[in-house]
Amino acid sequence: MPVRDSFDAVIVGGGHNGLVAAAYLARAGQSVLVLERLGATGGAAVSTRPFAGVDARLSRYSYLVSLLPSKIVRDLGLDFAVRKRTVSSYTPAVRAGRPTGLLVAGEGTRDSFAALTGSDREYEAWQRFYGRTGQVAERVFPTLTEPLPTREALRERIDDADAWRMLFEEPLGMAVEDTFDDDLVRGVVLTDALIGTFADAHDSSLLQNRCFLYHVIGGGTGDWDVPVGGMGALTDALAGAALAAGAQIRTGHEAVRIDTDGTHAEVTVRTDSGESAVGARRVLVNASPQALAALLGDAPPAAAEGAQLKVNMLLTRLPRLRDRSVDPRRAFAGTFHIAEGYGQLADAYRDAAAGQLPASPPSEIYCHSLTDPSILGADLAARGYQTLTLFGLHAPARLFAADNEGARAALLGATLAEFDAHLDEPLSDCMALDANGAPCIEAKTPVDLERELRLPGGHIFHRDLAFPHATAETGRWGVETAHANVLLCGAGAVRGGGVSGVPGHNAAMAALGR
Repeated sequence: MPVRDSFDAVIVGGGHNGLVAAAYLARAGQSVLVLERLGATGGAAVSTRPFAGVDARLSRYSYLVSLLPSKIVRDLGLDFAVRKRTVSSYTPAVRAGRPTGLLVAGEGTRDSFAALTGSDREYEAWQRFYGRTGQVAERVFPTLTEPLPTREALRERIDDADAWRMLFEEPLGMAVEDTFDDDLVRGVVLTDALIGTFADAHDSSLLQNRCFLYHVIGGGTGDWDVPVGGMGALTDALAGAALAAGAQIRTGHEAVRIDTDGTHAEVTVRTDSGESAVGARRVLVNASPQALAALLGDAPPAAAEGAQLKVNMLLTRLPRLRDRSVDPRRAFAGTFHIAEGYGQLADAYRDAAAGQLPASPPSEIYCHSLTDPSILGADLAARGYQTLTLFGLHAPARLFAADNEGARAALLGATLAEFDAHLDEPLSDCMALDANGAPCIEAKTPVDLERELRLPGGHIFHRDLAFPHATAETGRWGVETAHANVLLCGAGAVRGGGVSGVPGHNAAMAALGR
């Protein structure tokens, strides 16, 4: 097959990490080509209008920003901003037959803890616990865009033996149970260990610890911020930066094979017109480790399994809550936890591990449009419409393998029933309708995500997260492969995971020999 042209770097996949890598390499004077299978760049970090005839541009798959280093935004001169949420979280509860809840939101947090638990003990424990994780965040987050530290170097950098043991050596459930007494408080803490991760609090693999770590170190603070204009605003800015630096982006171009001798590579590309080959000194693959292996003809890695239900909604107004002590605009401004008590999370895990949909599915919700109404058309915003994004936990792909449609409908129904239990009116009364008269709600299972985005097993991190330190297999930057001129720059890299740009940055640094 004739080689049509050649580049210093060919990047397979135009998701946000591929665009980060393209921008860095092009700014360093490299000739760069990005190949994207779909008709537009962005991958899972996109904004779309999913409801027919409705002017609401939602972050359809990924929705909050925490792990994106400000260094990348500055280095690439991105026209992109985030806004802080005024509320961290609200968790409804029933105590002594009375609807109540826990509101974590600045100055009123202590009073909310006391009203729920009857004393200041849990609040003070909360302050100590997150004071410790905050110190870890300050010390670990800057390392994400540096060469991988050794395990011992990372331990020395953290310089807190108790924090190290809690996060890196013992199942997180031990620290949660030793620190907190209240079941609801324990559950709120544990949720950060389970987002997109199927594990128990006491899993000996420490998978839950790895997930928790990435959820509390973002930005050096652990804050989760709202992308102004939606997640698509980030990838649009990244594509603009890459193009401005001289990179080429070809959409509708699917890479189907990589041949390499370690110093030169050829990428076979398929389009509607047929196949051709592109030459490259090096190839950066912004796809899953499974896709990387398939492109190279290597043995596939261990199977991955996602474990979440993703639901997007548009409401005509926020629903009233049974807990009248909190304004819905406050409750939904942060993360709204549903059925996420410590015992409830354990029960849901046991149900799913036994092959059953959780009887009381845990989930969490947030309202992007309260913080950033720009994602709504002017008419919708003026009429008080709001978006809701729900992320369900303990929903592994295995539960949907036999009957995705039926299992999706059953889990969505059970999840919304848990939500309704804390509302003073049915959620359905607040649901907007699209141009065809259908409710503005869509749900995605791991099976759906694998089909639509090629996420292996629907795993939003491409594979289980790794601790952010070197091992015998990681290489210097955590992006290296068995082939000297092929690098992994997707979420499956060490220090990959959510929307961060870190693998793209690190693959570019490795390619440049920095």
